[in-house]
Amino acid sequence: MHMQDMTDHNEAALAAGRWLFAQTCTFVLGAAGPEQIPDSTLPEVAFAGRSNVGKSSLVNALTGRRTLARVSNTPGRTQQINFFNLGGRLMLADLPGYGFAKAPRDLVEQWTLLTDSYLRGRAPLRRALLLIDARHGLKNTDRKVMTMLNIAAVSYQCVLTKCDKLTDAGLQVTMDTLAVEVSRLGAAHPRIFTTSARVGIGIEALRVELAEIAAA
Repeated sequence: MHMQDMTDHNEAALAAGRWLFAQTCTFVLGAAGPEQIPDSTLPEVAFAGRSNVGKSSLVNALTGRRTLARVSNTPGRTQQINFFNLGGRLMLADLPGYGFAKAPRDLVEQWTLLTDSYLRGRAPLRRALLLIDARHGLKNTDRKVMTMLNIAAVSYQCVLTKCDKLTDAGLQVTMDTLAVEVSRLGAAHPRIFTTSARVGIGIEALRVELAEIAAA
């Protein structure tokens, strides 16, 4: 059983989430440096996480477009911040992964600085979704990002990915452990989402959450 079962939401909320993500989602640009980040007045949601955690796959699952964001099994494939305009109502930002990446060290450091600069200073950013591979749980690299977001007072929310790879009991252990750490950090949203882009777990519920952010 998953916490974000669709029965948790009323039909109006579900309809709002489905409607938003049925809108046209267009690629705006890829920013390789802070100076390339576009001006925007739209509420914005960022997808952050370790390399190969499934950020691009989740963006594609939410929007129902398999090829909107590039997906690869090679860690470090996303080398810039990719911005997507969802129906003129919400901006989605797919961030480069942090941690291990098959790329030169200086390039990885450049991505890291770009991501940190974006997360600390992006005025339209309403929430950062911190994606965590449910099979592995929190790593020290995740904790560093959580600490940075907390210090910068950036609202963020943990999203477990690849939850179909665990048993319900194993997933519950991961969630309980994560909930303890999240409760210690003031900038963290208390609700943890469980998702699987591959089989659709939690996608409807996350759409509802993002629709509420877009409408706020």
